[in-house]
Amino acid sequence: MLFKTKALLFYLQNLRTNPNFTRQIRPISSLKVVWRKDQKLDQAIEDDKQYKLCSRVVKEVLNEPGQVIPLLYLEKRRERLRLIVRIKAFLNRYPGLFDSYYDRIKPKTNQVLFLRPSEKLRDFLEEERKIYVQNEGLIVAKLCKLLMMSKDKVISIDKLVHVKREFGFPNDFLVNLVPKYPNYFKLVGCPGEGKSFLELESWNPEFAKSVIQLRAEEEAKVTGIRVRPNFNVKLPSGFYLRKEMREWTRDWLELDYISPYGDVSSLPQSSREMEKRTVGVFHELLSLSIFKRVPVPILGKFNDEYRFPNAFSTVFTRHSGIFYMSLKGGIKTAVLREAYKDSELIDRDPLLEIKDKFVELLEEGRQERAEQLKVQREELKKEIEMTALRNEEEELYEHGCNEQM
Repeated sequence: MLFKTKALLFYLQNLRTNPNFTRQIRPISSLKVVWRKDQKLDQAIEDDKQYKLCSRVVKEVLNEPGQVIPLLYLEKRRERLRLIVRIKAFLNRYPGLFDSYYDRIKPKTNQVLFLRPSEKLRDFLEEERKIYVQNEGLIVAKLCKLLMMSKDKVISIDKLVHVKREFGFPNDFLVNLVPKYPNYFKLVGCPGEGKSFLELESWNPEFAKSVIQLRAEEEAKVTGIRVRPNFNVKLPSGFYLRKEMREWTRDWLELDYISPYGDVSSLPQSSREMEKRTVGVFHELLSLSIFKRVPVPILGKFNDEYRFPNAFSTVFTRHSGIFYMSLKGGIKTAVLREAYKDSELIDRDPLLEIKDKFVELLEEGRQERAEQLKVQREELKKEIEMTALRNEEEELYEHGCNEQM
């Protein structure tokens, strides 16, 4: 009862001195924004569906001993790979990825069909390696930034391995990259043998600048005017916010920008300032990702490291002018709006060159397959025409023989 009385007195005192107090203390959790489908951003996810599917199948084969696998083994993994067609149908659809040959699984068993990377796929893998080498500095910076934003400057190895594809880390980054930079990274424990962590060894001030801060600095250089760092807010066409939400967003944007690399241990978890910092972290994480979008369950793995609130996914709908939460494919995916124009990425990560090369390989295989089918159709057409001509000649011959009789 005493607590309620003190709270009421506090409320009345602030109401007398500040008429806007009721609006200022409105809890964030009470601010609701209706989710609305964005077909263009959903299309961006759909466009990459086949690329990601093929990548999963290729990685499945490459992870096998000797990089070979019996076709029947791969067939049994279709559900895990989210393949809706049989492996043979997949191979026909995407020729050029694998070579097939017959061998025995065990010395005395019958021969079965095996798959191994084709020469073209091996050429692509070499190009991929070169792209990683060319962008090693970028990869190191990304890894440092992930650690620098975390609460204790340390992240579980399991979690980093889980997100390596989202941020463009090579498969062997723990073995071949991390040991090369002892000034930045310290590996605690042994990966694969119990708990292990990657710890930040030194703080690089150049890495401690977010995309938003760098953008403000660049704009200031061009205009000669000091620019205040803040978020780009652009609601999609036909999307409107209720008055109370517009007012809250306006006031929230007026708050000072809080860097995702700053110390926020003193900020209350439910404060508007902490909300601004959380949005800043999500903005930076999505900016660092390859496709400027990350599945929400993957972001959720870093709740502790980045001090996300329990209901953190509501941030993406509450700030619909900054983010879009796609439900495409039955998976919630957080998308950074400013990185896209319609369904096309305008803010392209240099590591996307790997995807471009892989798509070229897939397209080349499809063209070859189309040419093969064209040749087969032409041969079949010729065979049908030759058969019809032979039949016609036979009929004429028989007709001539009948007349002579």
